[in-house]
Amino acid sequence: MSVLNFSVENRIAWIVMSRPEKRNALSVELIEGMTEAFLLANAREDVRVIVLKSSDKPFCAGADLQYLTQLRNNSLEENEVDSQRLRRMFDAMYHSPKLVITQVEGPALAGGCGLATLSDLCFATPEASFGYTEVKIGFIPALVMVYLAEKIGGGAMRDLLLTGRILDATEAKEMGLVQRIVNSEDIDEAVGAVARGCAEGTSGAAVSTVKEMLREIPSMQRDQALDYAARMNAHARATPDCIKGIDAFLNKQKLTW
Repeated sequence: MSVLNFSVENRIAWIVMSRPEKRNALSVELIEGMTEAFLLANAREDVRVIVLKSSDKPFCAGADLQYLTQLRNNSLEENEVDSQRLRRMFDAMYHSPKLVITQVEGPALAGGCGLATLSDLCFATPEASFGYTEVKIGFIPALVMVYLAEKIGGGAMRDLLLTGRILDATEAKEMGLVQRIVNSEDIDEAVGAVARGCAEGTSGAAVSTVKEMLREIPSMQRDQALDYAARMNAHARATPDCIKGIDAFLNKQKLTW
């Protein structure tokens, strides 16, 4: 049975984790499947939005127990190879030029919380929970720490990573890990509506450029960042999408991307 389902409809790519009996715990098969799915969606011109969700309520419970058992017996070199495998999955998501939405309806823990963190928008039900629980088993959230520092950073990040405590959806939203809380019976429609709206109502080229800038600016000094922003601003004005958008605005025409 496949651990992952991939489909594209109306310019939305749906990546659906399907290991409900294991709470979508991250196995080698699931990690490699998600990497392949994101790379495929990233490369497809007919995809504007990517939605990552689960086929059942648990979103992702972190690493698979069998997978963890194997890791304890690996050599250092084997564990480094495996860490790079996980990094490739996270990077395929992080560097996606598309708008990435996660739909979380249950626990998103450890690496599962990392997946929610890496999305551009996280929709959660009131029953969802989030946590970087690695320190509770003597492990560390090493890779996700790099991405999380860009999203929230500071004392909030230290709180999450050092205590391993689990947050409900409300506190996760207050911290910036979640952008929308939607009742369970409404979340499919809410995610679908936003995905469709963005697929039709936003420029794919503009979204890709904004995401690139959001990745680059945090590592720059202020003046360097402003010089970079000015260059990107000037470049954007000459793009076909910008010209099309301005023409439609001036002519009072409805624009569908």
